[in-house]
Amino acid sequence: MSIFASVPKAPADPILGLVGRFKADTSEKKVNLSVGAYRTAEGKPWILPSVAEAEKLVVLDTTQDKEYQPIDGKPENKLPVQQLLFDQSVIDSGCIATAQALSGTGSLQVIAQFLKFMGVKKVWGPNPTWGNHPKIFARALLEYETYPYWHQESRGLDFAGMMAGIQKMQEGECILLHAVAHNPTGVDPTVAQWDEIVAACRERKLIPLLDNAYQGYASGDLAKDGYAQRLFTSSGLEFFIAQSFAKNFGLYGERIGYVHAKCATKEAAEVVLSQLKIIIRQAYSSPPKHGAAIVNKVLTTPELKDMWLKELTLMSNRISDMRVALRQAIEAKGTPGTWNHVTDQIGMFTFTGLSKEQVVRMVEEFHIYMTADGRISMAGLNPSNVQYVAECIDKAARGV
Repeated sequence: MSIFASVPKAPADPILGLVGRFKADTSEKKVNLSVGAYRTAEGKPWILPSVAEAEKLVVLDTTQDKEYQPIDGKPENKLPVQQLLFDQSVIDSGCIATAQALSGTGSLQVIAQFLKFMGVKKVWGPNPTWGNHPKIFARALLEYETYPYWHQESRGLDFAGMMAGIQKMQEGECILLHAVAHNPTGVDPTVAQWDEIVAACRERKLIPLLDNAYQGYASGDLAKDGYAQRLFTSSGLEFFIAQSFAKNFGLYGERIGYVHAKCATKEAAEVVLSQLKIIIRQAYSSPPKHGAAIVNKVLTTPELKDMWLKELTLMSNRISDMRVALRQAIEAKGTPGTWNHVTDQIGMFTFTGLSKEQVVRMVEEFHIYMTADGRISMAGLNPSNVQYVAECIDKAARGV
């Protein structure tokens, strides 16, 4: 008998399982709206031209080697990524502890382990949230609870419910917030609402954790998408940021991201970084070089950075165009319900509001692959399939 005989087979990942089903589907009309990755108007993956140019320069650099990186990543790589999030005066104060990590998921894993080290026992996340969030904190043996976020009737933010939820949180507990382009809803707080959220975090003496996966990708504007962390910084609160470059650089497979801890003092930042390095050393020893080198080359080469900023605008505009096209196509059919939320939401995802039963029909009957909660990736839409998707949403909503 195998020594593994007692090990149960794990269920497939909900999203990656859909990808497998989509690839095996032989329907000519199939549409993949499940995966959060940018696609061109032709439905193809896209390597950003700035990234392609930076990669050539990295490969041709004869000073490069394949030696281990420092545990927290190369020191010279930190400043450009910090500058995407913080004012220079804050950076110069030395109060930010920064460590390279394995994209957003890896950054969250490191932070989760660090929270446990701090004595934090509970993390509060929005309901709904990215499916991996609760699992990451559970893996770190942290208790995970949710606060209200999505308001089904308005297809928008349940701000009153969210604020009431924050009032239930206790001093020293961690609140997980999406910095921009909330996944899966695409619904973000307004500027005024962010002010209230920050004030409530200060009043309740919470530990904020901002998951920053879409800066620049959501609106095409780095500063606009970076508002939340600048507000938290100016508030004087100490907090964490999990920064990912999967979406806004298209570096999904390079697994490049950073952990940032905004501390009250330079001395505190030095202590925090020392412990972050211990966690990373025990987890994977040191981070990979290639993705970090590409990001650094783009951010430190003026012409490449300018190219990258234009590419962010291009990607953001294409997704906005698809939002408009989908809403217009649905409303032209007189589909039951209101559909303004399709254009009100922001970022890669739209929370359609379709029920689980309707989603099953979309997948099984119409070959349109989407997650069970009704979330669709707008990047999967293009001029050749948006009308078909709208037709199928109309049929599902009518029960036809």
